[in-house]
Amino acid sequence: MSIQQVVAMGQHGSLFEDSNDAITGKKIVAIQFLEDTTFTTLTPASTDHIGTSGGQGDNIDTGNTFPTGMTIHGQFTGFKLATGSVIAYMGAF
Repeated sequence: MSIQQVVAMGQHGSLFEDSNDAITGKKIVAIQFLEDTTFTTLTPASTDHIGTSGGQGDNIDTGNTFPTGMTIHGQFTGFKLATGSVIAYMGAF
């Protein structure tokens, strides 16, 4: 397994979140949804990734629900949940 694969699989740690605390200053490479989830804020590391502002495509808002079991990959520096619960996997970028 390459170092890139290890990092992409969360070998830099993970965090569980099920409240509306703001998570900031992280290097998140994947977010797994444990229940239907909406974001107040999803902060992309750059405009190459989806987010609530300044990312690729349409901005994500509280009207966009990520279903239970889905995982998104990218580069995110933080988020704040409106509803739901997630495991966020850390990596390097």
